[in-house]
Amino acid sequence: MMTAIAVDDEPIALDVVRSHAAKVPFLDLRATFTNAFDAMDHLRRYPVDLLFLDIKMPDISGIEFFKSLSRKPLVIFTTAYSEHAVSGFELDAVDYLLKPFSLPRFLKACNKAQEWVELRGKNTKQAYVFVKTGYDQVKVDFDAIDYLEATGNYVNFVLCDRQVLSRMTITECEALLPADRFVRIHRSFITAIDKVQKIERHQLTVNGSILPIGASYMAAVKQFTPK
Repeated sequence: MMTAIAVDDEPIALDVVRSHAAKVPFLDLRATFTNAFDAMDHLRRYPVDLLFLDIKMPDISGIEFFKSLSRKPLVIFTTAYSEHAVSGFELDAVDYLLKPFSLPRFLKACNKAQEWVELRGKNTKQAYVFVKTGYDQVKVDFDAIDYLEATGNYVNFVLCDRQVLSRMTITECEALLPADRFVRIHRSFITAIDKVQKIERHQLTVNGSILPIGASYMAAVKQFTPK
């Protein structure tokens, strides 16, 4: 069962999400919020798999809200303003729903999120992942990964002894990796936590390589930094 909450300053919009969610058998919508700060407090105490998040809200936008979260769930942005779509996908959202959205369109977004949740769960139980490179599937051991870097339409898996280039998005790669061993530190970088040698204000060092820390990922880095 995929757990979720929804955040929207319009009660009517939340009614629509609740109605649609009740018809999706694998979705457990645990709470809805019209106040983003109440939702933020809830997520700190009760993490979920998925967040339905309106973009245009008073006090704090959905984009700013999502960037502030140290432990980021998957996110599906909802909004009445199509010009916000680019901003939503820049944060690697699972999907973007333009209001008013139908049940079939809502279900399509949920199915995509469920695939990512299942993929994450599957890979926490194994020590490797198969990565497609060209026409081949290459086995990559989690222990061998130093970091991943997005380059255009590809992601480069930088390993201790070689590199593997695969046509994937960095968010798809994030779903493949166990969250207790890897952390997203930048829009274009994921690093193995146990390979980090040094953490500075805006960068960190992984086996001699200096990687940038994105402003919106600073909280995630602080989670594994010694107090």
